[in-house]
Amino acid sequence: MAESTSATPWVRIREAVDHVGATVEIRGWVTHRRSSGKVQFVMVRDGSGQIQCVAGKKDLSEAQWEASESLTQESAVIVRGTVKADTRQVGGVELGLSSLEVVSLAPDYPITPKEHGVDFLMDHRHLWLRSPRQQAILRMRAEIIATFRDFMHAEGFTLVDAPIFTPNACEGTTNLFETQYFEDKAYLSQSGQLYMEAAAMALGRVYCFGPAFRAEKSKTRRHLIEFWMMEPEWAWATLEDIIRLEERLLVATVGRVLDRCREDLKIVERDTTKLERVKGPFPRIHYNDAVRMLKEAGREFEWGGDFGAPDETELSNRYDTPIFVTHYPAAVKAFYMEPDPVDPRLSLSCDCLAPEGYGEIIGSGQRMSSLSMLEQRIDEHGLPQSAFEWYKDLRRYGSVPHSGFGIGVERTLCWIAGLDHVRESAAFARMLYRLAP
Repeated sequence: MAESTSATPWVRIREAVDHVGATVEIRGWVTHRRSSGKVQFVMVRDGSGQIQCVAGKKDLSEAQWEASESLTQESAVIVRGTVKADTRQVGGVELGLSSLEVVSLAPDYPITPKEHGVDFLMDHRHLWLRSPRQQAILRMRAEIIATFRDFMHAEGFTLVDAPIFTPNACEGTTNLFETQYFEDKAYLSQSGQLYMEAAAMALGRVYCFGPAFRAEKSKTRRHLIEFWMMEPEWAWATLEDIIRLEERLLVATVGRVLDRCREDLKIVERDTTKLERVKGPFPRIHYNDAVRMLKEAGREFEWGGDFGAPDETELSNRYDTPIFVTHYPAAVKAFYMEPDPVDPRLSLSCDCLAPEGYGEIIGSGQRMSSLSMLEQRIDEHGLPQSAFEWYKDLRRYGSVPHSGFGIGVERTLCWIAGLDHVRESAAFARMLYRLAP
């Protein structure tokens, strides 16, 4: 509990329920105000919650009463008073005011209770974040990230930071952001995976967590230009090992959000019964079977292609939990994927598709362990061998089977929170035509 400069303790609104009968200080912003003439009702938020503050004319000094009548939306205030139990109120309490201090009076606030268009709200994203829905989404994002980190630590994985500036491509050269690096060219990282493979040969089990950049000219509801990923790599692990790890991670993440973010899920109006069905083991579908299922559903799809969003939706909508689609054609996966020993046209790869049409949230696979095969694939993808000499060293010196995956924070959050568009899943989303604020 923080200390106030006055004798009254400063508490956050979510802590107020623990101080019923006590006098406390709350610092926050006004969401709205109404008056019956003799009584003022001021709703205050502070990022942890909202509380109704009530004051009669005799409860405040004349100057404070006049100040309370001039309060506008998003005016900053310091209020003091007695916490009173009231089950009708959000949080089960209200504050009987004895003091009100206006720190700053806000002019007309751009975002009003009326309906605003998406472009307007995104232009004012720095203010839109203050709405209860956006606050709830960001709190759930923070909980998801905390779960990722706690889970990986418990599984024995060491956090290793990957660089943002890289000299080579990981996911192909067509969607790289190029930048000048003194006299050289560099690229914003598409993925930390290659570096995690190096770290895994040193530490066994590692992961990185950070931003990734893809210069994809896509305007779908699933795509961001800048997004955050967690990427584990695991020495000696097979595709089967990594799939089971993903499954445990998703079950743990959904469970923790259900446990700790119930109020936030209510704010975004998420049907939690769908999340409560997320239990392992998840269904697995071989690529060949997935193609057959799509054709039987009337979709025009040729074997050998990658799945688009409608294809993923068709497959995932058949289940209540995430599903694993395995053994994609090598041609549609990155150059480093291990070939399927049963059918070399395929790779030891897997995508995890979230239900309800949210599509791929995890991409994973077993990495190629043969140096000669890796060099062949680099040539086939038209990549320069010289840029990957350090990466090939991992196959020269003690190469072992190893596997890993990348899970996107924003897509995972969209699924768990039931968001319609990925733009709400980041505090300041970067999209094809969105670079500000």
